[in-house]
Amino acid sequence: MSPRPGGDPRTARTRERLHEALLAECAERPLREISVAMLVRRAGVARATFYLHYTDVPDLAVDACAETVRDAVEALHSWRGVPDPGAPPPALTAFFDGVAGAPRGDLYRVLLHPGGGGPLGDTLHRELRARSLAERTAAGGAAPELIASAVAATFTGVLADWVHGLLTGPPHAVATDVWRLLIVLHRHGAPRPPGS
Repeated sequence: MSPRPGGDPRTARTRERLHEALLAECAERPLREISVAMLVRRAGVARATFYLHYTDVPDLAVDACAETVRDAVEALHSWRGVPDPGAPPPALTAFFDGVAGAPRGDLYRVLLHPGGGGPLGDTLHRELRARSLAERTAAGGAAPELIASAVAATFTGVLADWVHGLLTGPPHAVATDVWRLLIVLHRHGAPRPPGS
């Protein structure tokens, strides 16, 4: 993770070390078996330092997956012009490819519950809704609050169910399907062509 603009580089380095320690531990055991003691030992930081940044292991896990949230938000908003239902943005397909890869798959399943809940699901929904609402409002689209909520819920729910195996298909197919759903949502309230 790169340092946040204006942030303390030492803080960024500490968080990066803790993220790396978490991912290394997750490659060896389920998240529920990982303790703060394991993480600080692997990261080479003091226990007190851990608690300066995080309240517990799940809090660290959500922060470590925050890049996924940013990637998802960017992927969904990476297109310009008239969307092609058969061709999702390359960033969206790349996002699904990345989520399918190990060792983060198990971590996502713990943090992103079926249907889209869980700490990562809540964060993803909040970020997607805010971005969609801002863009639809700026564009003067109809029902911006409704569409922003529907986009966030649809994407987060589909992603979560796919991660948990409730939906099947390779990453490209899921990216295409969710892209088509989102296009339909965004067309809500759009002026209809004459004679339609």
